[in-house]
Amino acid sequence: MRVHANAKLGPAGRLALVDLVGEGVSLRAAASACGVAVATAHRWWHRWLEADEPQRCSGAWAADRSSRPRRSPRVLEEGEQRRICQARERTNLGPGRLAGLLGRARSTIWKVLARHGLSRRRRAERQTFKRYEWSEPGALLHMDVKRLARFDRPGHWATGRAEQHKTRGAGWAYLHVVIDDHSRYLYVEQHDHEDAETNARTLERALAHLAEFGLGAPQAVMTDNAKVYGSHRFQGVLTAAGARHITPPPYTPRWNGKAERVIRTLQDEWAYAHRWPNSHQRARALRSFVRYYNRRRPHSSLGDRPPISRVHNVRGQDI
Repeated sequence: MRVHANAKLGPAGRLALVDLVGEGVSLRAAASACGVAVATAHRWWHRWLEADEPQRCSGAWAADRSSRPRRSPRVLEEGEQRRICQARERTNLGPGRLAGLLGRARSTIWKVLARHGLSRRRRAERQTFKRYEWSEPGALLHMDVKRLARFDRPGHWATGRAEQHKTRGAGWAYLHVVIDDHSRYLYVEQHDHEDAETNARTLERALAHLAEFGLGAPQAVMTDNAKVYGSHRFQGVLTAAGARHITPPPYTPRWNGKAERVIRTLQDEWAYAHRWPNSHQRARALRSFVRYYNRRRPHSSLGDRPPISRVHNVRGQDI
């Protein structure tokens, strides 16, 4: 039997109190003998009187009742709760992310998910890690490339039908991602290539874009060990910016985890979040999503604030 944590009497004490009253002891005297208030003695005695014989024999009369109110006029309507649950099942996003998408408070979304048994996210066992963060915005930049398939019409991934791919040979699109380690401010470009020249020019434009916010040249740029990052063209951009090149040891992609994670976010919340009519329409929506990511999307590591909150008003500039 579940008993309230702050209950003065357990089931045995409640039965003893009822026995005292049944023997003719007054409620006040029985309450004093059991060390409880008279109102408590009154409550359990009348619950005993109201109970039928099976409840008295099983002890169900002595169980704590739910403290849930009989009516909750401020609770969300069933349709709105269903909308939150469907968004959770479709995206597997947490309350912080769903709050930005659905326009509801994070606490409200968490309560709805907990009420429907969806408070635990579906996730595989994760590897242990040690989190790090550079103290100034713009000091360390992470860079990576993600390949996405081009298509002229949705294929079996979107339609669910096992049919021949209708745009086979359409080629690939490459997302060149640059993200600031401290603020998580994101800069993304989509290109047809991932060669050294494209990577170098993307980094140059990213540095110019961050400089518009008053950020100085980076102290370091972290990439994986791809050959394009070791080219003379890319190294020349780093030298001109006065930044050193950091590469992780083999088989440790978690070093560059912020770039890896934002690529996962781009996949989940942009590239694969909708059934795009073609890859051109998907590419057109990229700029809008990046603007939302930087200026409005709650980020759990930033206290549910967007990345721009750590970029504005840096030292030496007042925007």
